[in-house]
Amino acid sequence: MTAPATGDAPLLEARELARHYVVSRGFMKPKGTVRALDGVSFAVRAGETLAVVGESGCGKSTLARQVTMIERPTSGALRLGGVDVATGDAATLKRMRPLVQMVFQNPYASLNPRKKVGTLLEEPLAINLDLDRAARRERADAMMAKVGLRPEHYHRYPHMFSGGQRQRIAVARALMLNPRLVVADEPVSALDVSIQAQVLNLLMDLQQETGIAYLFISHNLQVVRHIADAVLVMYLGRTVEAGPKQVIFTRPAHPYTRALLASTPVLDPRRRRERIVLQGELPSPLNPPSGCAFHMRCPYAIERCRTEVPLLEPLGGAMVACHRAAELNA
Repeated sequence: MTAPATGDAPLLEARELARHYVVSRGFMKPKGTVRALDGVSFAVRAGETLAVVGESGCGKSTLARQVTMIERPTSGALRLGGVDVATGDAATLKRMRPLVQMVFQNPYASLNPRKKVGTLLEEPLAINLDLDRAARRERADAMMAKVGLRPEHYHRYPHMFSGGQRQRIAVARALMLNPRLVVADEPVSALDVSIQAQVLNLLMDLQQETGIAYLFISHNLQVVRHIADAVLVMYLGRTVEAGPKQVIFTRPAHPYTRALLASTPVLDPRRRRERIVLQGELPSPLNPPSGCAFHMRCPYAIERCRTEVPLLEPLGGAMVACHRAAELNA
């Protein structure tokens, strides 16, 4: 395994990361290119949580597949612990993959119903490490205790557990190889609200105990406010705003970020924002609009927005890609 990152060096760093897919447009039509990721940059340090937010189709899950090394990016750089995993050979990827694990959205679908919990937990150890059966059992028992499962759960099948318990099993499985980064793709969206808080608190407790980093993908901004250190807001494959959680939630600069926050239900009337209703639907990534991808739905769009792609620039402690951000936030 590679040595841990030290000092302020990022554990995970992406620079202009892109993933394009060539797809068929139909019979006798030329193929098209979907720019699912189109130049995304970010950094995550050990012990931190970066939340990635945006509508369905913005590229969040594609980003997760690049970070977990399921797919190779079309272009750009991706470094994990200082090691280039975007262009690494097969041996490098095999060595680095155990350092990044994933917790999926649906605990009812992500666990093999034919395998007992003990087998599910020991499987990563059997594949990646040279441990005897007793050592694997010992590690599985320890991890079950860490996530709040009882010893008798070892011999039970997933269907015998509630949704919250299943997600605890999924978290335990992800942590069996002692990864340095966990990609959590909507890990609580399929759970009851009362159970969501339990799983989120478990993730935060494990992070405090182990120093693990999270790339946390979510639609729920209230969940993001609870767990994140920094936020990356995506729209149609690109970053529109990124910065510390406190800045994003208290002083959102991009119109899209403002609309997302305004659409989130808030019980406290003092924290409610003016409601912003976005017109139209998310454009097709097969035929993205010119200029700023958001201009067709933005109430502040001007002619420049229709012709010129905005660059990410610093503003008020965050990075914002909007031609009018400075004017609108003056």
